[in-house]
Formats: sequence, structure tokens, C-alpha cells
Amino acid sequence: MARPSFTEALATRPWLLADGATGTNYFQMGLESGDAPELWNEEHPEKVRDLHRRFIEAGADIILSNTFGGNRHRLKLHQAQNRVREINLAAVKNARAEADAADHIVYVGGSIGPTGEILEPVGSLSHDDAVKAFEEQAMALKEGGVDVLWIETMSSEEELKAAVEGAAKTGLPIVTTMSFDTNGRTMMGITPKAFGAITAALPVQPVAIGANCGVGASELVATVLGISAARPDAAVVAKGNCGIPQYVDGHIHYTGTPDLMADYAGIALDAGAKIIGGCCGTSPEHLAAMRKALEAHHKGERPSIELIEARLGPVSELAKGVDTAAAGAARRERRRG
Repeated sequence: MARPSFTEALATRPWLLADGATGTNYFQMGLESGDAPELWNEEHPEKVRDLHRRFIEAGADIILSNTFGGNRHRLKLHQAQNRVREINLAAVKNARAEADAADHIVYVGGSIGPTGEILEPVGSLSHDDAVKAFEEQAMALKEGGVDVLWIETMSSEEELKAAVEGAAKTGLPIVTTMSFDTNGRTMMGITPKAFGAITAALPVQPVAIGANCGVGASELVATVLGISAARPDAAVVAKGNCGIPQYVDGHIHYTGTPDLMADYAGIALDAGAKIIGGCCGTSPEHLAAMRKALEAHHKGERPSIELIEARLGPVSELAKGVDTAAAGAARRERRRG
């Protein structure tokens, strides 16, 4: 029997479980502050593969390549801007090896993060140069053998559009997520509703859209309410942080327990997410709890902000007013039609 494509799985499965954190787990494995995780693809491939393997063993259906900062603008910070192709190829080799050895179907997403530059007209990076940088990385990820290109943690409309334009040149399916980390908006002021409108107008349509990173699991789910209300027919991604970061004994610690992340997974599914995973602080142990929760979950009503806060923690007052508080009611009203 032929292996279903990523888009076929997305269309036919009730949900897909994506992996958890990369950087915060690497810090536990020896990565030093200021080091580029992407360089580990060649310097410590055994550690990169080990984390992929542990997420797969925890039940991940999707793992992301260790290429979040794999574009030339980010790699320039480490004098590696001329090694985009080889670093991305090495990353996909590591991910593909573990995915292909798994006892269940695992898809490899080629992670594409921001350039770290501000695009025109606010900044100095031109649209064309941004597109070229994203295309360069995307082509290497395709050459390596990813199943889908995964554009994540975007903040601006300009960079999101450039990333999708560059990635689209590969012909691969695209997932795109933004980080709504500023009172329910991205750092550049985009709301979940605006994100829905932006993605709906893209000339090449992503197969899934959503939110990752941000503040914590509670605000991430509130954001998902807004996105799924704005785009009721879209497959939505929820990839939230494992609680709230706290600085303890010189290290960043995330407050989320496996039980909290298990609750988050089920509530995110009820909020309209189709792909559910974790971001910063999410370990394989957290992901295993999420898998167990999703497998046992019975679909419920779209959650209210009150339920989200009671189960997952507070949502900021400003975030409550951004496309979230009324989203559940709006979506339910549409469904009755």
C-alpha cells in the first residue's frame, strides 16, 4: 500500500501530532547560549537524531528539521552564510533517517524561520532579497527530501509573503504559522483575524496555517480560536510553548507539566486545530502525554476563554479582546447554518 502524502494525511486524519521544542531541548543536551543549533547537524548529528528519535517514540506524526535559522541571513551571524545548502541537507538527512526508521508514518517538515531582518518599507531588507534567501533554503530542504515546508514564527506580513513566495518555487506543500506573542498580536501588530485574511489572499495557498511559540499554552489556544473563526475551512496548527518561561538558577525553565500539555492538546483540538504540537520547553515526555490525551479525546464544544483560563492559565486582558472572546460563538453560529 502506498504511503499517503502529507496533504492526504492532513485531509483524512482527525488530527496529526507535531513534535516539540528544538533549541530548549538542545540546551539540555549541551548547546551553549549563542551557539547555532543548525551547526549541530554536522557537528553533532547523533544528538540531532536522538531528539528526533525521542519525539517519534513519544508519538509524533510530524518532526521538523533542525533548520529554523538555516537561511543565509541567520547563518551569517555564525560565518556560515555560504553553507546554506550543506547545512540544510545535513539536517534533512538526520530527520529523514529517523522518520524512515519509525514504526509508524512520520512526515518531515522543513523548518523555515525568519531572517532576523526587518523588510522594507520599515527595514532595509528588500522583498526580492528575502524571497531569494527563502528560496535558497527551501530548495535545499526539497533536495534533502522533506515532505512539507514549514514556515514558522513569523511576525510581519511582508516577511510571511516573501517566505511563501520563495518556498512556493519548490512546488512542495507549505504550512505557515505566526507567533502571536504581544497581547494576542504578533510583534508587528497582526491579529489572528488579519492573519486569516493575509493567508486567504496568498497566490499559493498553504495547506495549513496557525500559531506557534507565543506566550504560553492558554494564549496560544485563544489565538487558535481567532484563526479558526477567521478561516473556518482551513487546517489550523497549534504549536504552543510549554507554559510560561521563568528564570531559575541561571536557566530558563518552562512551567508546563505533562498533564497541562495533555489538557492543552485536547482543548486545542476542540478550538479548531488539526495539527497539534509543542514549541519552547516541550520535551518528549510532554509530547507523550499529549499523544495519550489526543488518542483518548472525545470531541467537545469549542472552548470559552473562561474554560481555557481555568484549565491552562491566564490570558492577558488585551489578548482577550483580539479576535478571541467572540470567536467561539461566531464559529458555532456558522456551524448551525
